[in-house]
Amino acid sequence: MAMIKDGSKQWQGGIAKNITFIVTKDCQLACKYCYLVGKNTNERMSWEVAKNAIDYILKHEDDFNEESVVWDFIGGEPFLEIELIDKICDYIKVEMFRMKHHWFNSYRFSFSTNGINYDSEKVQDFIRKNLNHLSIGVTIDGTQRKHDINRVWKGNGPERGSYLDVVRNIPLWISQFPDCATKVTISSQDIPYIKESVLHLFSLGIKNVNINAVFEDVWEKGDDSLFEAQLIELADAIIDANLYEEYSCSFFVESIGKPMNPISDNGNWCGSGKMLAIDASGNFYPCTRFAQYSLRNKQARIIGNIYNGIDYNKLRPFLSLSRTVQSKQECIYCEVASGCAWCQGENYDAAETDTIFQRSTAICKMHKARVRANNYYWNKLFHKLESEDKLELEKAIEKSHSPILNIC
Repeated sequence: MAMIKDGSKQWQGGIAKNITFIVTKDCQLACKYCYLVGKNTNERMSWEVAKNAIDYILKHEDDFNEESVVWDFIGGEPFLEIELIDKICDYIKVEMFRMKHHWFNSYRFSFSTNGINYDSEKVQDFIRKNLNHLSIGVTIDGTQRKHDINRVWKGNGPERGSYLDVVRNIPLWISQFPDCATKVTISSQDIPYIKESVLHLFSLGIKNVNINAVFEDVWEKGDDSLFEAQLIELADAIIDANLYEEYSCSFFVESIGKPMNPISDNGNWCGSGKMLAIDASGNFYPCTRFAQYSLRNKQARIIGNIYNGIDYNKLRPFLSLSRTVQSKQECIYCEVASGCAWCQGENYDAAETDTIFQRSTAICKMHKARVRANNYYWNKLFHKLESEDKLELEKAIEKSHSPILNIC
């Protein structure tokens, strides 16, 4: 049953160092829910900055001793800088080989793209060259109706959605990455289109749909009820049509909606502090959400740069983050705490002070609605499979009691 797996799991999850190059802050789109509030056309990474960052990281192998590495490229839209990315990846491969670096046989290049120029000649040449070490996610939000609510082209003219510009490249993407997963974002406006959108993505051949509600405080009164209703309708559609046998949707996961032990289940939700992000100026961040273009209310949290290295005094607070040190008591002892996610950068941006130790709870009611729908899903699936197994058993018993005809 495909629906049992957790679609959020990543290559070498938990043992890979994630290193992110913010190669550009430009994008063709102006998505309404985008957390990158400071996108612009000016801040583009140079080759000199990228090379110095790679040299620093590879020469400090003892400080980056994770078993594997994910070299991640983001924007804006990363494929706007495909020539730079191609040069970066070639240099990384050559240097890891030359240095006999322990990452040479265990690395990935990772991208999240809006998919608009996915079929361009330069992007396709890069994909063919690196196919065995690539993870690429194309963001498509569902049906054209849902997608075009938020994912619109930037510009001063009439608002224009980007669905048709993305969907034309989905067959090519799937042909190259058959086990691909897309990332769908839910905001208040598009809740009514969740069910139809997930089913539409399945119909396009996307078997793994990673989907989440935005962490920011955008939710209106009653959104949680609408959200739950949509998820229940989606659960019915998936189970009644046996889609769970081939497709997965990350809204339905067995492990969520349970109490958590404050001692044994006390990790941080994300890898902030264990990751490393580099911007066009060569500054280091604990993750991209602490760069200035990701923040609405706060100043960037820089933890070093490519010239002076990582300042471990500035990094240390991020390494001490856990669930209990930043959560209210009601969150720590919540009966449905498991699976309740947060973004460390949003925690910082939404906090009353400049602390990273205050958890934002804007998503609380949406998580609880998801848990109720998730319980409905698994109860219904369990009873269906139990009934089918019982029917198969009855057929087998009936067959075993049938008269045997001896033909001479």
